Amino acid sequence: MLRFIAFADKLSGFFGKSFGWLIVLMTFGMSYEVFVRYLLNKPTPWSLDVSFIMYGTLFMMGGAYTLSRGGHVRGDFVYRLWPARVQAGVDLVLYVLFFFPGILALVFSGWKYAARSWSYPGGEVSVNSPAGIPIYQFKTVLVVAGLLLLIQGLAQVCRCILCLREGYWRRPEEDVEETEALLLKQKAQENG
Repeated sequence: MLRFIAFADKLSGFFGKSFGWLIVLMTFGMSYEVFVRYLLNKPTPWSLDVSFIMYGTLFMMGGAYTLSRGGHVRGDFVYRLWPARVQAGVDLVLYVLFFFPGILALVFSGWKYAARSWSYPGGEVSVNSPAGIPIYQFKTVLVVAGLLLLIQGLAQVCRCILCLREGYWRRPEEDVEETEALLLKQKAQENG
């Protein structure tokens, strides 16, 4: 179980961090659009679609990473007061009743949606802009993101089972640290 949890966390981390670089591409793309639109008065026909596609891809592909790090929203004002075993029991029931059916629906529906998009001659293109941006590959992201969430969800269920047995949560390895925490550590070392 521990090896599967580590595998899922690393897989989610790899995809989450890799697709996180889309923020940089989006920044350059939008900066270019602002420059050509307002300074050169020559707007691009593709920038809105491309920004939607990149943001959507970033959002979808970051879901499993966020789940692995406990970053999704929950009712912590009540949940955090419960003992670890109660938290694990509630989480386990919620994964089985809500998470997995929703994720499986995403994967199967997304598969049909993406397959239809790929089946068009030359692939489906956006009808929202005159540039005709291809979107079939973006629809495939639904399936890939769903599969990553499914794998990470199974790892979270394993964490719940271990917590029910042992009475404490096994946390993922820390891989990022807030800039504020880093600056505080650096300041403490300088003063220490």
